[in-house]
Amino acid sequence: MKFQSSGRGPDRRRGERRGLDQNLGRPVLDLGIGAYVGLVACIGATWLMDTPLLGVAALTGCVLAYAALGALIHIRNLPSIVVTLGMSFVWLGLALLVLPTPGGKAPEWIRALMTLKTPLLPFTIYATLGLALLVHFGLMRFAYGAVLRGAGGNPRSVARAGWSLLRTKVTMFALAGFFGVLSGLSLIGLTTSADANIALRYTLLSIAGVILGGGEFVGGRVSPVGAVIGAVTLTLAGSFLSFLRISPDWQIGAQGGILILVLGLRVLINRAEVKQ
Repeated sequence: MKFQSSGRGPDRRRGERRGLDQNLGRPVLDLGIGAYVGLVACIGATWLMDTPLLGVAALTGCVLAYAALGALIHIRNLPSIVVTLGMSFVWLGLALLVLPTPGGKAPEWIRALMTLKTPLLPFTIYATLGLALLVHFGLMRFAYGAVLRGAGGNPRSVARAGWSLLRTKVTMFALAGFFGVLSGLSLIGLTTSADANIALRYTLLSIAGVILGGGEFVGGRVSPVGAVIGAVTLTLAGSFLSFLRISPDWQIGAQGGILILVLGLRVLINRAEVKQ
């Protein structure tokens, strides 16, 4: 007796291959992290201050929502730039609902932590170095870190090795959401209050810091320590421009000029290495 195959298996595999091909070479850019950090800051200065349990639950929900965003992008094969840009308006709207006008107050424990007196260097320097080393060892020294980098550089090989691309995408977005929470809480610890628009400019500055630190838009080529150095460089550049009494309206343009100059030099160095 012969049975005729329904063909669903091959069709499904072909669909999966088409989806994988669409994701190959597509950079994952997050254009909503600035608004997300602003939402975290508003939650930290209101709910976390007045009702800690509600604040912790809201921040946990933010991280889970970010992880779900990664799953949506992967399952539906959506461009991350479009999805995260659309979500930036969602984050901003939620932040305005939580804190319609600038204000609120940072919890005392966050304020105390950010103003902690440490020997030799400020606490923020130690925290920055600690996070840079932690992420570096996580991505560069551990097996699953190699899988996460490989999912960005060559997802086809990672899928053939038996790793779930969906899980890697969810993990990376969950980590982004977690570090966004740390960023928002640190921000209100320094400013003592919050505003829905407090971190909008950090979206492009975060991308610039990664590129300046040696990362590339091509997946898998990352440098956690370099990204931190790039972010610190942009921050110090802003402080230096303020010291020179350059108008804040021109400072962002000057930072962009510094970024273009560094990238131009890096392209020349890469071309020289290829010729050699």
